[in-house]
Amino acid sequence: MNLSDLRVRYTKDRFSEADLSDCPFKQFEKWFAQALDAQLEEPNAMCLATVSPEGQARTRIVLLKDFSERGLIFYTNYSSAKAQAMDHNKTVSVNFIWHALQRQINIQGSTEKVDRATSEAYFQSRPRGSQLGALVSPQSSVIASREALEDRLAELDARYAKTPIPLPENWGGIRIIPTRFEFWQGRDNRLHDRFEYLLTGQNWSHQRLAP
Repeated sequence: MNLSDLRVRYTKDRFSEADLSDCPFKQFEKWFAQALDAQLEEPNAMCLATVSPEGQARTRIVLLKDFSERGLIFYTNYSSAKAQAMDHNKTVSVNFIWHALQRQINIQGSTEKVDRATSEAYFQSRPRGSQLGALVSPQSSVIASREALEDRLAELDARYAKTPIPLPENWGGIRIIPTRFEFWQGRDNRLHDRFEYLLTGQNWSHQRLAP
């Protein structure tokens, strides 16, 4: 399989100093709104990188469900491999890639669990099937079969047929508190526009990076 000729020209847009917000959260919100306007499929999908207690780096896709200047929130099983990795090493990195806009955003920071009330509010907003799925799955654990999951789903579906589905004790939100943002706009001849924001104390600074 020869992949050397797979090439795309990046000519969609440009990104200059004049386009930068002083605040990386506002810049993120601006680009995210443009991704929504472009009707991209799951623009909130982000690749999350963690490091396990054994020092093994792993990535997976999670979905951003809230963001503000306090940070970015996604939800997961607290017994999952990624949550256990973050219990050991709270430093993480996430990457958004929006091919249609020829843009990427990389964010680095530390993590914390959100409060129970925030997790409860989000859990109750989920479709019923997703709520049941959170109860059914011992995420990242070895299971006997697909049928075991489906049997457990049927059991819980019947149990909670007439009552609200409770928030699992081991499920909830994780907030990423950023210390670095990088905004990447593809440009022709691989001379991409890259701007980095760094947090020093309570203040953000930004600078252009070589492509």
